[in-house]
Amino acid sequence: MDEWSVFLSPYRQAIDELKIKLKGIREEYKLTNRPSPVEFVTARVKPVQSIIEKASKNNISYDDLRKGMYDIAGVRIMCQFVDDIMIIRDLIDKREDMKIIEERDYIKHTKESGYRSYHIIIEYPVSTVDGTVVILAEIQIRTLAMNFWATIEHSLNYKYSGEYPVEIKQRLQNAADAAYLLDQEMSLIREEIQEAQKFFSSKRNV
Repeated sequence: MDEWSVFLSPYRQAIDELKIKLKGIREEYKLTNRPSPVEFVTARVKPVQSIIEKASKNNISYDDLRKGMYDIAGVRIMCQFVDDIMIIRDLIDKREDMKIIEERDYIKHTKESGYRSYHIIIEYPVSTVDGTVVILAEIQIRTLAMNFWATIEHSLNYKYSGEYPVEIKQRLQNAADAAYLLDQEMSLIREEIQEAQKFFSSKRNV
């Protein structure tokens, strides 16, 4: 096993555990017949090449990666409504198996590009054969509309290396505005949507 595989092993274990725990929130809500704030959860460990590039850009040595790079392990939690975001944030804050050390609110403070999401940096202890390793992980909480926009913007950012043509930049901004309005409208009819989903789910289970 090479050095990078050994180094990343606790991060891979962490995202597997975090996915199970955070998906468990959804299952708990379902068992008590309540609408879940969690729609679905995805996770990834940053590729080695991306770690190297970011470390070089930010002058982080290999020995300082554990404490100097917060997003080697990344988790995304998707929800239906904007109000669900802070519900999830508070649920995470109450847990004893992870500790919030930093928060970044890109919903109240939307990025210039139109990006919206709520970011939490946590400390998470991973049990290994050599003892406990405390790692940093980033949890991004966003609505489905926010996630759709961010996914498209991420792809375009790779293509244009962040230097968008004027027309593309404007259309991305228009799309961000449309996603914001979609979230606002869905929030206004939240109760009706959840009642309809509850009705549909009960009929499907009959």
